[in-house]
Amino acid sequence: MVGERELEARGGTPEPRPQPSRQPASRGSCWVSLFVGRSASVDAVDEMSFLQDPSFFSVGMWSIGAGALGAAALALLLANTDVFLSKSQKATLEYLEDIDLKTLEKEPRTFKAKELWEKNGAVIMAVRRPGCFLCREEAADLSSLKPKLDELGVPLYAVVKEQIRTEVQDFQPYFKGEIFLDEKKKFYGPQRRKMMFMGFVRLGVWYNFFRARNGGFSGNLEGEGFILGGVFVVGPGKQGILLEHREKEFGDKVNPVSVLEAARKIQTQTSAAETK
Repeated sequence: MVGERELEARGGTPEPRPQPSRQPASRGSCWVSLFVGRSASVDAVDEMSFLQDPSFFSVGMWSIGAGALGAAALALLLANTDVFLSKSQKATLEYLEDIDLKTLEKEPRTFKAKELWEKNGAVIMAVRRPGCFLCREEAADLSSLKPKLDELGVPLYAVVKEQIRTEVQDFQPYFKGEIFLDEKKKFYGPQRRKMMFMGFVRLGVWYNFFRARNGGFSGNLEGEGFILGGVFVVGPGKQGILLEHREKEFGDKVNPVSVLEAARKIQTQTSAAETK
């Protein structure tokens, strides 16, 4: 810059600087760029060509289907075990004695449950749902023991957790004993157990369905039927609980032979007086 200014000051003219030449791109280089671009796009298409292969999707769908079937089979297997069943808790005599029951008369009377077995012991059915044909089947089985229970002097009772329209009245032909209301559902405890819709995938439940249907029993869907019931045989006084059957699934009825064996262990006040 100094040299140029000095020349201008002396009246000289600076020599022009050489400018870089700009030559138009040759046709060859354009073709190379075009070829490289097309090659890259062809490679990308080749990499995605597997998506156009029908076998790829068929294998994928088969894998998904096989996985779904495996998961369903595992769920079905586990549903037919006791893994997901509610664990029962044994009732104590003190717990049962303190339960409040009501008669089903127009003017109901409330009393403590121990009145049922205080003198002669008792066989008590905690009905899951009076309208259920499986419960009606079990009630009929227990009622078939009534003549032998009468000989032993042991009464037969049932408790229900709700009174809906004529449900209890419609249940009465299947059960040959007195029925009481357990509004607080204490006979279904101490730990209430429920079976929800899982019960309908259990093979045992379906077997019970067919057994009861073949036995000529029918019912309805009125009322709460998910809280599981049971059967108790209780001795008089402080003799205690001689049998406690907890329903583990729909239609899991008590063995009548076991009920009768437990009832024979009952020492009623009448038999005790005769022994003396």
